[in-house]
Amino acid sequence: MSSIIIVGSGVAGMTAALEAVDTHDVTLVTKADLAESNTRYAQGGVAVVIDDMADPGAPTLGDSVASHVADTLVAGAGLGDAETVGILCAEGPAAMDELIARGVPFDRHDGQLSHGLEAAHAFARILHAGGDATGAAIAYALIERLRESAVVIRERTTVVDLVVEDGRCVGVSLLGGEVLRADAVILATGGAGQLFPCTTNPGVATADGLAMALRAGAVAADLEFYQFHPTSLDAPGNFLISEAVRGEGAVLIDADGHRFMPDVHPDAELAPRDVVARAIAQQMRAKNHGPVCLDATALGAEFLARRFPNIDAACRAQGHDWSTVPIPVTPAAHYYMGGVRTDEWGRTSISGLYAVGEVACNGLHGANRLASNSLLEGAVYGSRVVEGLLSSPPIDDFDEQWQVPTELDLSEDPDAQDVSRADLQQLMWDAAGLARDGAELQQAAAELRRWRSPAVTDAKAAEDANLLVVARAVVASALAREESRGGHYRTDFPHTDAAQATHSAIGATTQQKV
Repeated sequence: MSSIIIVGSGVAGMTAALEAVDTHDVTLVTKADLAESNTRYAQGGVAVVIDDMADPGAPTLGDSVASHVADTLVAGAGLGDAETVGILCAEGPAAMDELIARGVPFDRHDGQLSHGLEAAHAFARILHAGGDATGAAIAYALIERLRESAVVIRERTTVVDLVVEDGRCVGVSLLGGEVLRADAVILATGGAGQLFPCTTNPGVATADGLAMALRAGAVAADLEFYQFHPTSLDAPGNFLISEAVRGEGAVLIDADGHRFMPDVHPDAELAPRDVVARAIAQQMRAKNHGPVCLDATALGAEFLARRFPNIDAACRAQGHDWSTVPIPVTPAAHYYMGGVRTDEWGRTSISGLYAVGEVACNGLHGANRLASNSLLEGAVYGSRVVEGLLSSPPIDDFDEQWQVPTELDLSEDPDAQDVSRADLQQLMWDAAGLARDGAELQQAAAELRRWRSPAVTDAKAAEDANLLVVARAVVASALAREESRGGHYRTDFPHTDAAQATHSAIGATTQQKV
């Protein structure tokens, strides 16, 4: 029986482990507890079109997989890959059946699955659990199944690099020097929210898998596209205020109490996330950093507490009774559309190395992810990556069809100073956040060159080294795309250029080990 190492314990990694355990020797490695991942903190739900969805009064009549595909491609701003989007939407129902079979308690009404409406969806197709605790429900159900399985689990174990021999990934090296070897490695390490000081992501989201892949020489793609969620609570921790709140009817108001989104986009508060996030930031600047608030008071205390129990508790813990007073919100880094370049089976440009979930980029999300497609991606592609491993003959060669990668120099300047995470985060927020321009990006690139990776003596140092690598890659990618599209907005190139409707790619010219 061949062996697999899976790095990461979100929905993608745990799904892959459960799918593979009957045919492979599986070791799952995660640097924190199994539950600590972006999956656990996901609130809104899972976007999927299935027959068993019939809440009274919900606008579902006429919904279809084709409609879900169309909405996903529109959100992707011209860069969504039709094949991978079609796979996601068509295989979504089976993936939800599997999650239900594994114990995920999706909310129901009169025995049928409940569902909600979110931004940029033509129909109410969002399954949820625990009201606004969908990710946690999925995570804990999969953890229970995982602990019942034969998967070898290594918690609180930091992977610092990939082991590549003769062009093939054959394992991983751990903090402290231990090497784990396997026939294949699957990266499922999640996102990179800790690149920025304001993020809805947990502290573990430090771009580890992407950085390791770049150091090993893998090609990455679309790294300029970062999604900033429009509505996090404007308070320490940036607690996420789910898109579903706006889907239920909450509205955004400026410091003067004016509802401004109808003036910005025909879909108002349910416009694509990048549009809403930039509109909020613009209002904050126009009002001299005055607050933008989300007004959910019309929904009533009973409904808010029942439909959004976790958000309700978080608001009240911060002293906000959001049933009577609008709450202050601000954009925050939320989801990475870019990642390690893969195909529809999770193959990367390095033989034996696979990637799935937020760490991967197969073109599914294009330039901007459609709300509630991320958990679905982990479930669908977490299963498909194992199908790829089982293919006969084995899938070893990656057919690179995207453009020639931009070169990323990872060599270290001997006179550089150790990176400060706080300084790096602020630099990225200022230069590579919601709005970018060429001059600031050039300055950011120069500043990043003046920092060097710290000696990796502990887990935090390993994370800082990873953040520095990915920050350099993000800035280089943002400089290369001289247009505005989806999650990438250039003030010096504010319009979308049809000639640039192609995926970007980037690869390191100097391999590096931490």
